[in-house]
Amino acid sequence: MLIENEFTSPAPVDHLWAYLLDVERVAPCMPGAELTETIDDRNWKGKVLMKLGPVSLSFAGSVSMDERDDVGHRVILHAKGMEQKGKGAANAVVTSWLEPGDGVTTVKMQADITLTGAVAQLSRGLLPDISKKLTQQFADCLQASMASSEAAGATGDGDGPVAAPPRAQAIGGFRLGAWALVRAVGRFFRRLFGKTSG
Repeated sequence: MLIENEFTSPAPVDHLWAYLLDVERVAPCMPGAELTETIDDRNWKGKVLMKLGPVSLSFAGSVSMDERDDVGHRVILHAKGMEQKGKGAANAVVTSWLEPGDGVTTVKMQADITLTGAVAQLSRGLLPDISKKLTQQFADCLQASMASSEAAGATGDGDGPVAAPPRAQAIGGFRLGAWALVRAVGRFFRRLFGKTSG
């Protein structure tokens, strides 16, 4: 499944690029994700917790940086994980790049996701809408994190502790699932009435 998302930031492209490459600082803004180990500057281990209705899923896996283009502000990450209760596996290749604009920088992401096992059945049809919601949560948290970091740098002497970034809500919960379900039902009826009127 191919999913594409984007968001904009008022930060200059080079500043945003440097910030996004700081995985330990950015990871807390990824909904439901927890960085558990930094192997080196291109490999990490972590886990993702998500809840779809009454079903809770916990993935443990790894993320590696396959490509990094500092001039073009483009990076390719490969993530893979197993559901810890044996309900399936996830594999994703995520390509992200920055595009400078008039006073803003656009962050674009393209994820090629493969799900297997029971998790594939649970998320079928809901993943694109949930992905859009989570992208917005990530963008909001990232903006707040950058603002907090810059404020701490402006008021301190630079030797104090770095302000912890605000954590976005974990993946899941009833409201997120219901929101995605309403979107999916809406698309179904639009297709149905579109065919009828045609």
